[in-house]
Amino acid sequence: MGNAALIVIDMINTYDHDDAELLLESVRTVVPVVAGLLDRARRYGVPVIYVNDNFGEWRSHHGELLTKALDGPYGHLVEPLRPDDTSLFVVKARHSIFFETPLNYLLGQQGIDRLVLCGQVTEQCVLYSALDAHIRHLRVIVPRDAVAHIHADLADAALCMMERNMDARVCDSGDLWAG
Repeated sequence: MGNAALIVIDMINTYDHDDAELLLESVRTVVPVVAGLLDRARRYGVPVIYVNDNFGEWRSHHGELLTKALDGPYGHLVEPLRPDDTSLFVVKARHSIFFETPLNYLLGQQGIDRLVLCGQVTEQCVLYSALDAHIRHLRVIVPRDAVAHIHADLADAALCMMERNMDARVCDSGDLWAG
């Protein structure tokens, strides 16, 4: 896969927000798939970078976000996706993983030119992140079974847009780091 990184978007989550009930059905399906991707990426030495919303908690850091999510009512959905000691973590405030974050600099420092985007929400943060990666001349891969959605029809349209308009490779997670 070359210089790839697995980017886990917004999966450290308390699900205490609008549309959470609609999202949770899809998240329950995606969690084991993302956990499998994490396992394979770590086994093959692929860097794992969590990029997570701070939910307006401007004084918090990634450890506090993780603890709050694990201690919440949906901690069982976060536990299988827990960052390990080798994981990198970037906190974001808005939809795109790049918007006013140090991610672009981090990727350059690590020599990463391909991003495997997984997480949530397909038709929001994943889509906007794919566009921002594309305009930065980064290759994008989106495993369709590793992204959660609120609205299935919008998620399908978003995946189609990523593939057609942003040259993203949309595939199944089993196609990545299979060995």
